[in-house]
Amino acid sequence: MRFVDASLFLYAYLKPRKAVSGEVAEMKKAARNIVKRIDSGEKVSTSLTHVSEVANILEASMPIYGSHQIMRDLVHSPTVSIFEPTRKNYMDAVEVAEELSVGLNDGVAYVLMKENGIDEIYSFDKHFDRFKDARRIHT
Repeated sequence: MRFVDASLFLYAYLKPRKAVSGEVAEMKKAARNIVKRIDSGEKVSTSLTHVSEVANILEASMPIYGSHQIMRDLVHSPTVSIFEPTRKNYMDAVEVAEELSVGLNDGVAYVLMKENGIDEIYSFDKHFDRFKDARRIHT
């Protein structure tokens, strides 16, 4: 099982307001392909933190009805396990984030991955390359 960072869902679902570079177009295509694999049965995990991050950005970027449809599908998906981080997880995540100069949510993902024996993450966030014992997958 792989962990899914918010960036994957955002690249898959956000519609650009202007022309995007070839690199961004490729990332969006890769994200949509990964989401198709998840929808077709690939088991993955994420966290409430990352679900909330996706919801906040989608709600600010598209009509509310569209964001609700996406979020409904995500939280009801039988192939997506959603971890609930604890206060202790956040305490550990702050330490990790400070040590590696990454965002708090990246630290939360890493802490939850280690706690659940996961060493691969679907993400377009290059900060995950700083984690020596986690492998970032973006194809």
